[in-house]
Amino acid sequence: MTMIQCISPIDGSVYAERPALPLDAARDVVARAKKAQKSWAKRPLEERVQLVLNGVARLNEMVDEVVPELAWQMGRPVRYGGEFRGFNERSNYVATIAADALAPLVIEESASFERRIAREPHGVVFVIAPWNYPYMTAINTVAPALMAGNTVIIKHASQTILVGERMVRAFNEAGVPEDVFQNIFLDHNTTSALIAEKSFDFVNFTGSVEGGRSIERAAAGTFTPLGLELGGKDPGYVMEDADLDAAVDTLMDGATFNSGQCCCGIERIYVHESLYDSFVEKSVAWVSNYKLGNPLDKDTSLGPMAHKRFAATVRAQIADAVAKGAKALVDPKLFPADDGGAYVAPQILVDVDHSMEFMREETFGPAVGIMKVKNDAEALSLMNDSKYGLTASLWTKDAERAARIGAGIETGTVFMNRADYLDPALCWTGVKETGRGGSLSVIGFQNLTRPKSYHLKKA
Repeated sequence: MTMIQCISPIDGSVYAERPALPLDAARDVVARAKKAQKSWAKRPLEERVQLVLNGVARLNEMVDEVVPELAWQMGRPVRYGGEFRGFNERSNYVATIAADALAPLVIEESASFERRIAREPHGVVFVIAPWNYPYMTAINTVAPALMAGNTVIIKHASQTILVGERMVRAFNEAGVPEDVFQNIFLDHNTTSALIAEKSFDFVNFTGSVEGGRSIERAAAGTFTPLGLELGGKDPGYVMEDADLDAAVDTLMDGATFNSGQCCCGIERIYVHESLYDSFVEKSVAWVSNYKLGNPLDKDTSLGPMAHKRFAATVRAQIADAVAKGAKALVDPKLFPADDGGAYVAPQILVDVDHSMEFMREETFGPAVGIMKVKNDAEALSLMNDSKYGLTASLWTKDAERAARIGAGIETGTVFMNRADYLDPALCWTGVKETGRGGSLSVIGFQNLTRPKSYHLKKA
């Protein structure tokens, strides 16, 4: 029997493990979801929405278990209190727009014809959720999928193996039927086999580019619709008229919070030459104030990375950049907890360029590179010099300028004077190797349903 394990970044121990379901048992889970879906979809929309919100409320009641579990599983300090703010905000927002988003589009209602486009649920939605924000990323799809009348099967990354189990428990206890929302433990081969068998009517995956490619290979020829949020290398651009202190505060937080393990975290920053020296100086001071340590300690502000292999990638990228001429500015002596394993000191690199892997490939750790630029054209060229495109953060007092530059950026979301935030009213989407599809907003509901046209000629 294959066991799926969570190795805690706190001390390298096995924190939790669960047996992976064999293929036949997994097929039974899917069969129950398919059987339950039709009756779930027939329930009034208002009832489905309320049951989902009840599930969200029930999970909030589990805060005392959820927060330390997250620290043990992926290293986020308990002082930050879990993911409830974003989890609740996203759930509540999609609840407010569900009726309008799922309402038929009426083309004609006359004595002669009734013509409309209805939205119908896909059926069984499979959510493959990541470990970095395991609750918030999952709810992006789980909440609207259930509200729209789909049944949902969730599979979490091994690093946060308990999250799907706890989410499903909360929702089931709140009244969502057990076969409507199920958690499943699978290895990669069984996951691919189920997708290849067209077990699911929609698959949403958040994870690595290679993981996304494996999902696409498994789904090839099945015509299963996919939502893929993959890698990122999100840029920030600080213009000469920016609020310097606000830019430093937000961009450094965006680069290092959660040990830099954010889908839309800031990974490279371009600063106008007039502000460059001040920005770098203030950024180094900002990052140097972190306290790296055990995430169960309430004084810890920066925990370990989720796994020592992720930390190894960060260290390797930094070492490669330094070997090629980059300078590391944060004093490692300030972070004695850096153990060469999962605990990684934050770092800022200057004298970087795009010949370095550190400025091209996703780092996904508490390290960021800063480059000096002369003008908007240079910054735009550098921002687009990436195979990824999730978000871009622009810092200026001129909204028209930001919109003009934003129109030229190959990205899914353009921020002005903020970063590293998911607005549930806007579509969360990416371009290039960041993936395809989109979640949340009205468009999220559209992606989790299919259009069905009615052309009724009256006798």
